[in-house]
Amino acid sequence: MAVRATVSRFPATPEALESCAVQWGVAVTPFAAADERGQPPTTGSGGDRVPRCEHCWAYFSNHCDLERWGWSCALCGTLNGFDDDTARRFQRPDACPELNASFVDLEIPVDEAEGGGDGVRARPVYVAAVDLACSEEFLELIKSALLAALEALIPGSLFGLMTFSHKIGLYDLQGPIPVVKNVFIPPDLEEDGLPVALEDAMPLLSFLAPVDTCKDRIAAALETLRPTSSWERGAASGQEEDTVLLGGRGFGTAMSGLIDYLSSEYGSTFALARVFAFLSGAPDYGAGLLDTRRYGEQYASKRVDADLALLPEQIPFYRDLAAVAVQAGVCIDIFAVTDEYTDLASLKFLSIDSGGSLFFYANTDDSTLPQDIYRLLNRPYAFGCVLRLRTSSDFEPGNSYGHFFPDPQYENVQHIICCDSFATYAYDFDFSHNDGFSRHTDPAVIQIAFQYSVIEPIEETSGDESQSSVSYRFCLKRRLRIRTLQYRPARNISEIYDSVDPEVVLHILVHKVILESLDKGVREARQQVHAWLALLAARYNQALSSDARTPLSSIDVDFSQCPKLQMVPQLVFALLRSPLLRLHEEGVHPDYRIYLQCLFSALEPSSLAKAIYPVLISYSSPDKQAFPRHTLSRAALITSESPIFLLDAFINLIVYYSSTTDPSIPFPPPRDCLLRTTINRLKQDRCITPKLTFIHGGRDDPALFESYLIEEQDVDGSGFTTGSGFVAFRESVRNVAAEIIQEETAS
Repeated sequence: MAVRATVSRFPATPEALESCAVQWGVAVTPFAAADERGQPPTTGSGGDRVPRCEHCWAYFSNHCDLERWGWSCALCGTLNGFDDDTARRFQRPDACPELNASFVDLEIPVDEAEGGGDGVRARPVYVAAVDLACSEEFLELIKSALLAALEALIPGSLFGLMTFSHKIGLYDLQGPIPVVKNVFIPPDLEEDGLPVALEDAMPLLSFLAPVDTCKDRIAAALETLRPTSSWERGAASGQEEDTVLLGGRGFGTAMSGLIDYLSSEYGSTFALARVFAFLSGAPDYGAGLLDTRRYGEQYASKRVDADLALLPEQIPFYRDLAAVAVQAGVCIDIFAVTDEYTDLASLKFLSIDSGGSLFFYANTDDSTLPQDIYRLLNRPYAFGCVLRLRTSSDFEPGNSYGHFFPDPQYENVQHIICCDSFATYAYDFDFSHNDGFSRHTDPAVIQIAFQYSVIEPIEETSGDESQSSVSYRFCLKRRLRIRTLQYRPARNISEIYDSVDPEVVLHILVHKVILESLDKGVREARQQVHAWLALLAARYNQALSSDARTPLSSIDVDFSQCPKLQMVPQLVFALLRSPLLRLHEEGVHPDYRIYLQCLFSALEPSSLAKAIYPVLISYSSPDKQAFPRHTLSRAALITSESPIFLLDAFINLIVYYSSTTDPSIPFPPPRDCLLRTTINRLKQDRCITPKLTFIHGGRDDPALFESYLIEEQDVDGSGFTTGSGFVAFRESVRNVAAEIIQEETAS
């Protein structure tokens, strides 16, 4: 569990919080294998026996004060007595991890009825739902992706293959020849569900095939997949052929039927079923049909804010369906491969609200879909998670951010359907009373409890030595992870500024920007970001200046006396230039914006910072790094004498050779060089597969690489200026900061 705070020295009073203008909160990656310093948790058993405070229900930790007959809560100070069980356990400190560590991961006993023990029937279940109202190229990409997925699945897992168009196809993969049973989707939205229940068409246990014994049959079935023709869709819907060329994608009805189909075995065959839904366009048939006509030029002509019009969901169908999926133990990942408007604003809820992820690829040619699904299946994940953040009594959590849903009964309790080691969530804080930290010498305390389930395989060998066979069973484990942290209140504003973590500040700012743009539109979100940076600059200058009549030219917007803040203006400028906040008129596709919102709101702070403001590294040769980080400007390339640059934008990795590179330097770089080793390491350390591009400035089009040199681009998107993009932005921040200072001085 990694926890990073925006400031390591907390503001001491509400007045100090307002005066510093810094975001106050934390970013939490609960299922990370180690903490932010790389230290793993202390593990053990007895997660159900950790003492809890009678007043605030916080867990005991090594930050609590021990008395002879009890302990004082580190969060609220309440004195709690030991019960007999705790008193006996604490007599053997080595057997009680919570006595010795502030970061523990403890196993909780699971009843046999819930799937515990060695004989559990809780096998991993995976279902591929493939769109057949598609092109041949789309289908070839999906086949490649699913063949990669088969290699990543744990032996003993169950796999099902379903197709959808104007009909649903269920594949029996356990026989010598794949057999498909079709159920037609009614075109009339007034009809209630499918004419035949999927369970009646094919029993679920015939549909779900063991991967270890049926892998070849699954691969053979994938080869039989073919796109449905337009005349076939037309005949099924009773329409003329030329009227349904883009129709026949009954995604909503198919997903609704599949969730109902799987729900019958939830809690017996499986504890979590993961569905991989592959889409080549917007659902345009049956229940959940989406009208794509709202995307077009008409918004510009009508003076309608296209961003505000296209970002909200069109219908609540998929949000409601996600709630049904959660109750059925189904998690859905959506992989959209299309260059058409698909209305991901409506579809995204089916994935993120059910615990899944949303992936978007603009074309099939250079898609990283096979690598992404392989990564997705290869990394560990937890499910049925509950996340609870508690604080000491002087402050409290404010807003929470991330792909979870709040508990309907308890405050500050979030439920997470499925969580991998990259998934990150954020909280901001506020004071619970006007006195702030009343005892400034006492540390502020945060405790994060994360309860989760995992499925662990148990390999068994049966039979004699000559005819031994391996069978796979799975054991459901329930664990409780607790992390307790202390933070000292700052004595003055300078201490707050000196303790800033700019990546976490950006992390919380991006969460707020996404919510603001969904609520009030991209233009309003842009204004809020610019206004915040100007307010921060004003507060910084007021804190460090003894003369309130500081002239405009002396206002420091570079935070020159505070190294921790110096990156903030560049991060904010890059955020305004990113597709998250660029305007619709600049050519930002609404589906791509929605995809980035979903991706960025789940990233941990360092990855998000790269995605917003890429890292540019120079190399004097493929085996020798020259400088670890340059500004994103053409001037940096010109002044650098290095011929090779590596740009890491999280989604993209670009190797750029300048046009003046010595011809003797090999291009592309050799596979055994330092540059390639660095690239391979960077590719391994992230949740998606970055697209790798090699560009030689003297031979190839450098437009992709140059598009990331944002500091010479105008912040409002008018293209390259005369080298004053970031400079002009700084001046605009300086002007607004000066207005704030003058207004407050006058009042």
